[in-house]
Parts: sequence; C-alpha cells; structure tokens
Amino acid sequence: MGDDKLLDPESTVSDPVSRSWIRRLGPGLVTGAADDDPSGIGTYSQAGAQFGFNLLWTLLLTYPLMSAIQLVSARIARVTGKGLASNMLAHYPRWLLYSAVVLLVLANVINIAADLSAMGAAVGLLVPGPEHLYVVVLGGFSVVLQIFVPYERYARFLKWAALVLLAYVAVALIVPIRWGDVAHAIVFPRIELTPAYLTTVTAVLGTTISPYLFFWQASQEIEEMRAKPGQGPLRREPQQAPAQLRRISFDTWVGMGVSSVIAFFIMLTAGATLHLHHIEVKTSADAARALEPFAGRFAYALFAIGIVGTGLLALPVLAGSAAYAAAGSFRWRSSLSLHLTLAREFYAVIALAIVGGVAITFMHFDPIRALYWSAVINGVAAVPIMVIIMLMARSRRVMGEFAIRGALGWGGWAATVAMMVAAAGVFVPA
Repeated sequence: MGDDKLLDPESTVSDPVSRSWIRRLGPGLVTGAADDDPSGIGTYSQAGAQFGFNLLWTLLLTYPLMSAIQLVSARIARVTGKGLASNMLAHYPRWLLYSAVVLLVLANVINIAADLSAMGAAVGLLVPGPEHLYVVVLGGFSVVLQIFVPYERYARFLKWAALVLLAYVAVALIVPIRWGDVAHAIVFPRIELTPAYLTTVTAVLGTTISPYLFFWQASQEIEEMRAKPGQGPLRREPQQAPAQLRRISFDTWVGMGVSSVIAFFIMLTAGATLHLHHIEVKTSADAARALEPFAGRFAYALFAIGIVGTGLLALPVLAGSAAYAAAGSFRWRSSLSLHLTLAREFYAVIALAIVGGVAITFMHFDPIRALYWSAVINGVAAVPIMVIIMLMARSRRVMGEFAIRGALGWGGWAATVAMMVAAAGVFVPA
C-alpha cells in the first residue's frame, strides 16, 4: 500500500484546536525533552565542569536555531502529509536519501549505546548491581513499549515522562550558586580561541541540533494527524492551517524552550560544583557521582534518576527516528499505531537499532569516543539533510501556498550555516 493511502483521513473536517495549553503540547515537547538524553547530559556536564559558566551563552544561541529547524521540519510534514524521508524520496535522488539515512541510523545506534551505557551506570549508582543487566532490561523495556503499547497511550507516556527533566532544576536549586557570576558570564563570557573550547562549543551545538530530531518530530506530526479523525495534510485541507500552524509553533517553541532550560541548569550545576573544585567528568554518571560531596545524596540521586528517565524518553526517539527514515526511504508502512503484523519492517528497524546499541555496550567501548564518532556522523549527515529540508520548505512544488518565507526561513538557514560550522569544528583536534 502506498504512502498516500496510509495518510488519507477517513473524513475531512476542520479542527479548531480548542484545547487546553497542556493538551496542545505533543511532538515538539517530546522532541525537545529527548534532546536532553544521557549523552547530552554528559556533554553539558563536561562543558560546565571544564569551563564553568562561560559556555552558558551557547544555549541562548542554540534555542532559536534549534526551534527554527524543528519548526520547519514539523511544517513540512503537516503540510504535505508525509515524513521527511518520503518527501526526499519524491523530490531528490535516491542515492542522496539513502546515504543520509545510513549515516543517521549508524549515528543513532552509537548514540543508543552511549545512552544505554549511561543509564546502566546511573541505575548502578542507585541500586548496586551488574550494569550490563540493567542495560539489557532497559533496552528490552524500550522495545516492548514501542512495539506493543498503542500510540495514543504511548504518546501520553512520553509527554508526562518529560517531567523527569525537572530533576535538574531541583538539583540546581539545592546547589549554592552565585547568580551575579552567572549573569556576568552570560553577558560577558570569556571566549577562548583554543581547540578545547571550540570543540566543546561544537559539541554543544551538535548535541542540540541533531538529524534524528528532525525526522522524529516530522513523523510525530503525521502520527498526530492520523490519530485525530477529520485531520488531513494542509495542502488538501487548507482551512485547518491557521489552527494547526499555531499549535505547531506553540508546541515547538515550548518544547525547544524546555530542552534549552534543562540544558542550562545541567551546565549551571556542573559549573557551580565540579568546575569550582576542578573535578573532571567523562560521562553523565560521573557527573552524578561527583555531585554527592558538594550537593548531598539527595541531589546526587535526583541527577541519577534524571539520567535514567531521560534515557527512557530518548531511546524511542532515537530508534523511532531511524525506523521512520528507513520506512520513508523504502516505502514501508510506518506508524506506531499499526499492529506489528502490519508494519514488520518498521518495527524490525526499531528493535535492531536498540539491540545493536545493547550489543555495542558489551564491547567495552569508550563512551567518550562513541559520543565523538556519533557527533562526527551526525555532523556529516546533518548538513545535507538541513539543506534539503530548507529547499523543500521554500519550494512551492512541495509546500504549495504554505512555502516558508520570512523570519522562519532565515532562521532555518541560520541553523543550517551554524551546523556547517559545527560539522567542521568536530574535526578540530582537542
């Protein structure tokens, strides 16, 4: 069955989206929350531990950039009724799409491994035991959740799971912080033109703007559309556009805002404790462990719990985005609402991505090297994907009357240029 038949709604009625603000949050919120995965926590912790408050400014920069490219991705899906991979397949050479998807899947599997490793170590901090057993259990739980739990229930779970991110705000409130120093560092940061500083800036930018987030949010817009009777692609149902575009904008800006605020508090906490005492961290679990002498066991436990919670939120996004990209490339059925027997290839990619991540953790890999190579692959994949996304977003052939212009278009291109710089920066020797 082709993509168009899968995406056709049974009926077409306008949706005024007259819902409470919390119910209007969905794909954008989950995508933003998943951006603060254990790997991201490790990156922000390292940045704070190494440079104190002097990299907090990067999160003010990345917020509008990540919001712009995510908003563009979501709009493409909602307007066309197809995910990013399906749109790329329809309008660009197959070799370009396949190359990008292979890089995306490879980076995601490595990222899954790094996240699972951090989650297993965090559980080990809370409940002493074999970390590899925890990794297997957590990976298995994530696979079962995605394959056997209905999408609507699953989406609600992911939305409320985002509350675990508040653990990092709580930790920052426990730690003594000189807010005057924080404000001064943000307004007048000490910028160092050294390889270590530039590489860390690159890591922060690469962590916040990642290809898997583009594919995931776009695909979740399709899932949201399918789940609501009467909804259709905006090119077919233009009367739905005002309400839906407002919802997407609200959801995305809030979701990316949540991501940026939590990243800010993680870096802030590390800067106020680990940097102050000259403690080096290599992983998110190291950061949790190192907090205890300065912030107490409660803060240490909250940090560790947050690692596990954000990992459970991020694993479905990493595996799911790989599956959506592969399904769009090969015209497979793809929906978390479909039964396993109707979307075997789609669910197989989800399972294989997580099983592959679990397997890598048994290879005694260096998590820092894994994150480095994940960043390299993400950087290489992100640039052409973002260029294609922006070209599609501005094309009337793809978007019709909803082709993106103005501030949002400039914001998307600014994010693309920033990612080009980040991709080049990945190769700066530390």
